[in-house]
Amino acid sequence: MTFKLREIGLTATGREIVRDSTVDKKVLTVGRAAENDIHLPDLAVEPRHATITAAGGDRIEVAATGSLGFGVDGSTVTEAAINAASGAELRFGSYRVTVSRDEDGAVLLSIRQVEEAGGAGDLDEKRGFSLLSVLPGKRAVSWVLAALIVGIFLAVPIISNLTRGDGPDDTVIGDSSWSTGELSLVHHSLEEKCEACHVKPFVSVRDKTCLSCHENAHDHASPERIAKSLDGRPFGKQMLSAVAHAFGKEGPNACADCHVEHEGPQRVALPTGEFCAGCHVNLKEELPDTRLGDASDFGMRHPQFTPAVVVDPMTRLREQVSLDAKPREHSGLAFPHKLHLDPKGGVARMAANIGREHGYGGNGLTCKDCHRPTEDGIRFQPIDMERDCESCHSLAYDEVGGIFRRLHHGDIAQMVADLSVANLKQPLDPNRKRPGSYSDSGPYQFNFSANAYRAMLIGKALSRNGICGECHTPTMTNGRPGVVPVTIVSRHMGQGWFDHKAHSQEKCTSCHAAEKSTVSSDLLLPGIKQCRTCHLGPETEEAKVPSGCAMCHSYHPAPFGKLAGN
Repeated sequence: MTFKLREIGLTATGREIVRDSTVDKKVLTVGRAAENDIHLPDLAVEPRHATITAAGGDRIEVAATGSLGFGVDGSTVTEAAINAASGAELRFGSYRVTVSRDEDGAVLLSIRQVEEAGGAGDLDEKRGFSLLSVLPGKRAVSWVLAALIVGIFLAVPIISNLTRGDGPDDTVIGDSSWSTGELSLVHHSLEEKCEACHVKPFVSVRDKTCLSCHENAHDHASPERIAKSLDGRPFGKQMLSAVAHAFGKEGPNACADCHVEHEGPQRVALPTGEFCAGCHVNLKEELPDTRLGDASDFGMRHPQFTPAVVVDPMTRLREQVSLDAKPREHSGLAFPHKLHLDPKGGVARMAANIGREHGYGGNGLTCKDCHRPTEDGIRFQPIDMERDCESCHSLAYDEVGGIFRRLHHGDIAQMVADLSVANLKQPLDPNRKRPGSYSDSGPYQFNFSANAYRAMLIGKALSRNGICGECHTPTMTNGRPGVVPVTIVSRHMGQGWFDHKAHSQEKCTSCHAAEKSTVSSDLLLPGIKQCRTCHLGPETEEAKVPSGCAMCHSYHPAPFGKLAGN
């Protein structure tokens, strides 16, 4: 059966707009949902409100499909049978659907939206009983609210800041309304104490305020050196700095330039490689007298490592020397690694004889027998003579009643005192004459007294093959015996960071060529080429470990003796 739909609307001037359409269906759906055949956008109409079915001839049937009914000629029903020839009016919310017969015989459904009972006149009458008639207009309310906002969130915090005392409990009222976001995790305790950092209103946070808490945050370099390196900046960057200074901002290189706050509860982000390369990519050009090389990417542009090695063992003076120069280190100690690590040598046999009593395996010494990691695994504990060496290099010098006396390692004066009073057994009688030239007046006379014998022992202990001279270099200072001071460096590159625990999957000898070292002056440090087998720049796809500047370097390094600041 064919239905003819006629939608009647009104323009703003009251003129009617009529749109006709034909639907060739037996059943039409009526509702608020757009997919209905008769779409009635009214919240009083259910999404699927009713159906209109052609029952044959002029007869049509209307049935509600939801919980709400519909109106037919003033009555509310849930179903109705209508004769199209005689006509009827259906009501769905604010819409009226008139049923009639068209001239060509089709059922005509005229759809029109009408006002509810009680129109504009009734509405005006109701407004007379509303409080809206005594309230100010929207514009006046807007100005009042704007004034309240300015007063509460601007004037009150400023006045409170200017009038507050200097006590720890004197805070600013309403200052949290100025916050642009939550503080980082390290500063979360200052969330309600804005004045701790923002000392003066409308003045950016100053470096001295940051340093009042972070007093151990060292300068990246001396301020003079940084200022000198910035002299050749492009004109555009200099203009930006001038504008920032005009508004009271410190810098460049102020704390706030890098440490941006109010970005939410997160950890402080590490600087990117681009941040470091901004200065270091052409550092030699901007700072010609620097000892640092240009650097921008560890895999492509980074200078060779320059460890600080001992160049004078007596004064323990250290200097930074590039590994390309194959530097030697004068630690004051004689220790051949190859001799101790050779699995077929005498040291290995001795370690096997000592056995597991001292923690040694059956195949000789290994690196871990002497180099013991710290608790965090990052570095190693200092070598200790009694713990790491004395099991093989005994310091016993006398036996009394089955008890062995041992020398105090590291104390030459104590060693001399111990040997001077030792109750040593003497096999020869004092001043015994021997045949021939061995007489009191002979050239080969020697006083075999106990004191002379003890003096001989002291000299022998400090000789090249003696108990001390085996590892140390003897000296004589102001007539007193001694040894060259020993300086075993535990951290050669103080401006870099290296974590041994992170490299625990590697063998020690894969980076340190100790098995081939025959003298203690060998500097057993890997060069940059060896590190690049795994570590390359952060943007390099073939890198096993993408490595940015912050992986090994800190922006605030601790001073490293005379080597710092360059």
